Amino acid sequence: MNKKAVVLLSGGLDSATCLAIAQSQGFECYCLSLDYHQRHIAELQAAHNIARSLGAKQHKTVQLDLSLFGGSALTDNNIDVPESGDNDIPAGIPVTYVPARNTIMLSLSLAWAEVLGAQDIFIGVNALDYSGYPDCRGEYIKAFQQMANLATKSAVEGQTITVHAPLIDMTKAQIIALGTKLDVDFAMTVSCYQADNSGQACGKCDSCRLRREGFAKAGISDPTHYVA
Repeated sequence: MNKKAVVLLSGGLDSATCLAIAQSQGFECYCLSLDYHQRHIAELQAAHNIARSLGAKQHKTVQLDLSLFGGSALTDNNIDVPESGDNDIPAGIPVTYVPARNTIMLSLSLAWAEVLGAQDIFIGVNALDYSGYPDCRGEYIKAFQQMANLATKSAVEGQTITVHAPLIDMTKAQIIALGTKLDVDFAMTVSCYQADNSGQACGKCDSCRLRREGFAKAGISDPTHYVA
């Protein structure tokens, strides 16, 4: 029987590539998405399509309304999503950071992993290309893994948890090249912070900029559907 893994799946190109990596390593994958009342639901539909396309064993979406707290351009419509020029990288942690989102998602994945008897969790965080998010760093992943192995019945009884972040030191171009090799259909993915409900990208936000630059540097045609 294949080893089980819980894979966090947002619907973007990073998490889709992360799922493909887990599959290629022989894991039976259980995908978890979070509907946190983000600006659009297109990425959640993309996550559903990706999980099915890549042959995930199950895909669940947890409902948790983080707009009750706000504090991010992705959960508060009163905060504008920054639109940067090609060479305009903002300093500091951007307003698109969602407070504690990765900690919440990893905690949910940990709970499901314990129920499944899975000892592996995959998350597609990336620290090399610019994001500025503190919960995308290697030291954060290591700290969460340590906490997971202190806090769960399964780990205390000998089934320790490993948190995999296989993309953490890769450029966006390297991620795209690897995903292409693993047959990820990037046309299915949605990365834009403010995509419309059909999944068309704005082409102006930082996420769109990084995605477009990644395809260009990888020498691969960008399949993204942009708003005309």
